[in-house]
Amino acid sequence: MRALIVDDSAVMRKVLIGALSRAQITDIDQAADGQEAVDKVQTEDYGLVLMDWNMPRKLGIDAVRDIRALGKTMPIIMVTTEAEKGRVVEALKAGANNYVIKPFQPQTIVKKIEDTLARSQGAG
Repeated sequence: MRALIVDDSAVMRKVLIGALSRAQITDIDQAADGQEAVDKVQTEDYGLVLMDWNMPRKLGIDAVRDIRALGKTMPIIMVTTEAEKGRVVEALKAGANNYVIKPFQPQTIVKKIEDTLARSQGAG
């Protein structure tokens, strides 16, 4: 499976690469903002996207909407500092499949990745 990590922080992208490798996902692309993510999903097939919310050029929430508007159905997990319940609901309505609040424990994100993938494979 190929995954896409979208975050404007290179440090956070490294942390997420580590989390994905713990979940046995090692084919990983990176994007530094939402627009780059939308561009990449148009040319590549991803089995999972980890999306930050606050980024330059295009917010993660807008990128999620754009990706869903393209008809893409891969699981998307928002990984963000946006912790208010309204933000979580907004992300889910936009098309995110799950939500992880930064900072997180490595095992927390690994479990969210595994749970999200299991649900999407069960549904598909």
